[in-house]
Amino acid sequence: MDGIGSKGFHSLFSLSEIVEMENILKEAGDKSLDQEFCQKIADSFSSSANRAGKAPLTWEQVRNWFRDKQKELIAGVTSSPAALQLCVDLSDAAISGIAPESVPSPKGDQVNDISELAFEARSFKDHAWYDVASFLTYRVLSTGELEARVRFAGYGKADDEWVNVKTELRERSIPLEPSECHRVQNSDLVLCFRDGLHQAIYYDAHIIEVERKPHDDNYCSCIFTVRYDHDAFEADTGGSSAASSIS
Repeated sequence: MDGIGSKGFHSLFSLSEIVEMENILKEAGDKSLDQEFCQKIADSFSSSANRAGKAPLTWEQVRNWFRDKQKELIAGVTSSPAALQLCVDLSDAAISGIAPESVPSPKGDQVNDISELAFEARSFKDHAWYDVASFLTYRVLSTGELEARVRFAGYGKADDEWVNVKTELRERSIPLEPSECHRVQNSDLVLCFRDGLHQAIYYDAHIIEVERKPHDDNYCSCIFTVRYDHDAFEADTGGSSAASSIS
């Protein structure tokens, strides 16, 4: 079967597995075609809870994926001339993890299980970030970029969106603890609270000034001046309103 864009490979592997293998390929290179290396990956994927009740993957299937992906990268073209290639994840369980490019690639022979990671995605409607409840399906653009259709936590089917895995998806941001405010510096990227018309919304923002004040470990009284990335609006905010962004 020629080309990673084939429906066979995309239905064989789940979205999270595809993204993880892409990260592994960047790190391992030609080593990814080694039988023992591929067997470890096949065993790791096959033991995942998302594959319960399914036939285990073989090392040959993993190797063929890596081989065809390498061919695609060398050719510099996608395998399908269509504008979009829709590829549905047919797994019985909902996808619970997907690794954006910002997630470090596995080192050496290590194969990481990303099924327990939590993620947030940026909505094209208002540029705000929302927690991801589940991944519904995915598709590969003619440019080779991967998009996932997500359901936001607390929202229904009508609010599902397609998001670019590379630019609009990341691991869930970590709330800033009052005792950690000293780590925030000018020009840092943070996920910052902002009052919306109907609800509190979180946007990407950059720190442009910090006014540090003495306080205990239970409450941060420092003042952070931020500039929101999507509209360049500047505002002062307390440390409790910011979250460290994984970027």
